This record gives sequence, structure tokens and C-alpha cells, in this order.
Amino acid sequence: MKVEALIFNLLTVFCIVTAIIYGFWAREPIGTTALALSGGLTLLIGGFFWFVSRRIDDRPEDSKDAEIADGAGELGFFSPGSYWPFGLAFAAGLMGLALAFWYPWLVLIAGAALILTIGGLLFEYYVGQNAHS
Repeated sequence: MKVEALIFNLLTVFCIVTAIIYGFWAREPIGTTALALSGGLTLLIGGFFWFVSRRIDDRPEDSKDAEIADGAGELGFFSPGSYWPFGLAFAAGLMGLALAFWYPWLVLIAGAALILTIGGLLFEYYVGQNAHS
């Protein structure tokens, strides 16, 4: 996580410095605000990664003298046959469409679809035929 924190914190510095230079040079408030807010968002992500990296053990990515074989092994469990990510992507796209054209009735439908698909993805292995006992 230290590598990710470094990347996002460097992006924060870049966005803030660019916002200051752009603000003095162009005197245009919208771009300056966008750059400053982008710096704030990258600061949130970089701060989170830095916070997490202090609480977990070092990974091979965090060591400068690590070998490729150090990262071998199981990375986690990824569901090979789940259709929930497709439904989630469809519901998110529907929400984007509803917000872009501002159809309140479609926002409600897409919001309900998002809640349903997020819940389905989250609880896929806790209920139904895939439940682990």
C-alpha cells in the first residue's frame, strides 16, 4: 500500500501546485476549483492508503529488492460464475443515464436496481444455493 499512497500523494502535490499556477496565470475560477478539488480527492485516497499501509504487513510491492516469485500464491477468492457484476454495471449505467437526462422516475428505478444488485453481489455466498455452511 505504500506504493499506492506515494503515487496518490504525488498526484495531490501536482494538482495543488498546478491549481496555484493556473489560478495566478489564467485567473479562471472554474479550472482552478476543479484542480483544487482533484487535489483534495487524491489526498483522500492517498491518505487512506497511507493509513492502511501503516497497519498491514509489507507486501512484495513495497520492497525494492523483492523478486517476482515473492508475489506468487493465492490472491483471494473471485467468483467465476457470478452474474451480479453484469447487473450492477447495467444498473449503474441506467443511473448515469437517468441523471444525465434527469428523469426522476428512472432515478428511482435505477436506485432500486442498484440496491438490489449490490445486495445480491454482497450476499451471494451467504444465502441460496451458494451458501457456505
